[in-house]
Amino acid sequence: MDANDVRRKWADRSGEFSPEYYAYYGPNETSESIRRVFEERLDPSASILELGCGPGRHLSHLREHGFENLHGVDINPDCFEVMADAYPDLADCGTFYADAIEAVVDEFDPRQFDAVYSVETLQHVHPDDAWVFEALARSAKRYVVTVENEGDQSVPPEDRGVNDEEYDFPLYYRDWAAVFTQFGFEQVDCEHGDRDTLRVFRRTE
Repeated sequence: MDANDVRRKWADRSGEFSPEYYAYYGPNETSESIRRVFEERLDPSASILELGCGPGRHLSHLREHGFENLHGVDINPDCFEVMADAYPDLADCGTFYADAIEAVVDEFDPRQFDAVYSVETLQHVHPDDAWVFEALARSAKRYVVTVENEGDQSVPPEDRGVNDEEYDFPLYYRDWAAVFTQFGFEQVDCEHGDRDTLRVFRRTE
């Protein structure tokens, strides 16, 4: 599956992992973790960008706890119709981009956002599009936060490869600490969960 195939899978997603699916389940433990990370480190006025925001369940949780300068990008345009129904206040106050990350990242100014975060989104970026990680790091003024499936922790990251059998889309296992520390960030927190690993990176330069 090439990079265009991966993008098409998510742009046309229905059923499981679709915008309706995530709106139905709403905020979860990951939403709580993201909120905690930002409440400990940022003021409510901070500008925050979510990559692969879907219908906005994580962003809506942040908004309910006082954060208002919220932004999101998602490749599936249906996300924003679902958001208008499920989280109308977020839809009204947020700034959103209905496009692929690869298509919009160059529009962002350097250090435009106080924090940039992803939840099970960057793990789907095709290796041909790995250049976006540096561009995303450049857009973050203070923090980058990843909550991604990193595979079997007993296996060295370089040997985990890609999971293209469990789902109908590939999941690329990456060493996110190695990815973002090369772009002027240091890892300041790491929490391994049952499925995902939360990592907090702070800008050092």
